Amino acid sequence: MVILTQQYFTRGLIIRFATAATFIVLSIASFIFAGYMFLVSNSAYTLAIACAFLALTIFAGFFNMYASVAYLRSYYYDRYLANIKRGLGPLHRFPTVAVAMPVFNEDPEMVKKNLSELFKIDYPRDKMTFYVLDDSTNPGVAKKLELFCRKNDIIFMHRDNRKGCKAGALNALIEVAKEEFLAIFDADEFLTNGGFMKDILPYFQDSALAYVQTEKRYREGSLFSGAVDLFDAFFFKFIQPQRALNNTALFAGSCGMIRMSAARKIGGFPEYVIEDTFFSLESDLHDFKGLYVPEVYALGEPIETFSSLIKQQWRYNYGDTQFIKYYFKRSGKSRKLSLRANMDYYSHGFGLNYLSVILIFFTVLSVLITFSTLPFGHLTVKAIVQGHYMSWWLEILGGVAFTLSILASVILTKVYFGSVKKGFMIFALNFALAISRAKAALAAIFKRDPTVQWMKVEKGSASNLSYAIANTKTEIALSASFLSLGFVAFLESNVFGAIWLVTYGVLYLFTTILLYRYG
Repeated sequence: MVILTQQYFTRGLIIRFATAATFIVLSIASFIFAGYMFLVSNSAYTLAIACAFLALTIFAGFFNMYASVAYLRSYYYDRYLANIKRGLGPLHRFPTVAVAMPVFNEDPEMVKKNLSELFKIDYPRDKMTFYVLDDSTNPGVAKKLELFCRKNDIIFMHRDNRKGCKAGALNALIEVAKEEFLAIFDADEFLTNGGFMKDILPYFQDSALAYVQTEKRYREGSLFSGAVDLFDAFFFKFIQPQRALNNTALFAGSCGMIRMSAARKIGGFPEYVIEDTFFSLESDLHDFKGLYVPEVYALGEPIETFSSLIKQQWRYNYGDTQFIKYYFKRSGKSRKLSLRANMDYYSHGFGLNYLSVILIFFTVLSVLITFSTLPFGHLTVKAIVQGHYMSWWLEILGGVAFTLSILASVILTKVYFGSVKKGFMIFALNFALAISRAKAALAAIFKRDPTVQWMKVEKGSASNLSYAIANTKTEIALSASFLSLGFVAFLESNVFGAIWLVTYGVLYLFTTILLYRYG
């Protein structure tokens, strides 16, 4: 058994090294390609293209390198956490805990079911106080929840305004609660492991520890919801562990526990759209620690519609863009953090923008390259076959890198989650979400309303197809442009450029396809 375990870990480490090496090679190849573009540039126009490509390559290279290091280092996190556990003693007393569930117009039956399940937490009942933090604007929802709370000895806190949204509701509780710790569960999260308190509280023997975050996952659903679940799974499996090694594990808003005294010293939750990320940064700046425990204690409702995913990603990217502005505003304080910690926060703030805005820039740049006078912009199949073009391998580097980026997503999903289909779905989702994420970033920059206004047409009696088309006009126009330009490139015998542009056109059309298929 020991031998098998050692073989498993050796195999796992080899897979990680091979994957990380692939991303690093891709980054280096991109820099070579950028350099080659400068060498073959023959006008101000092509030189401008080369400069733009180099800038994007530097940005993408940073994220590829960061992801590779994170992926490698996360392998050692279990050992790191095991060492921490060995230094922990048993709980000599049971501290008091406030168990809070923030609610905003959620289905009352779902909330009641999930609250009832929280009563099963294996912990002395007299040491737990349950709170419902209700910001519902629907009087019917609020009334049903208040009645349920009265019958079940739950403190019901209702606010007439949503100042600060979820952060405001949590801050209102922090101001009045007497408990030593705060455990947060979202309204859609169903408890699956009653050992939450007894497993997590021992870590707080470290007096510098402000919070512990556990792994967040969704319940099983369709292929679509499963792929969405893996969005988060990649973060919690690979990014969060390596961040925890740097003492920058993010508090993720729920399925976690906070030391009340630390929260008060920090000043509560900063009242932004993604309050948890801001709270994590402020915790670090106030010399507290955060810890990540890779165990699942509750499962959220699966995201079954593309519209719901759009709204979630809009909020995330709006919040991340706010965070970057906030992070640089606090740069004086952040200088005392380690280089790795600063890189973690920098990469997190720009992460979704990297997957959206930079992705869009790369696709636009592909058009400029295809119709430029750069030699590889007019590479033909005949030139490749006959060997007349000696540097053809450099010209098709972009296509190879693009293909490998697809395979990397698919292979990793297959290796760790056993699904090829979900890997392709994840890759397609990044293109399907790119425009809405970019709009969210712009909305944050110009301080527009943080609530998503993406759905322009009510579904009503409209067919799924007409509904999808009416709500994805920007994406359809972009896709049609790439497909048309790809056809033009083909007429000019630019086969590589045609394939490149048509592929992008199809990928951006996934916004319409997924809205049609999943609503």
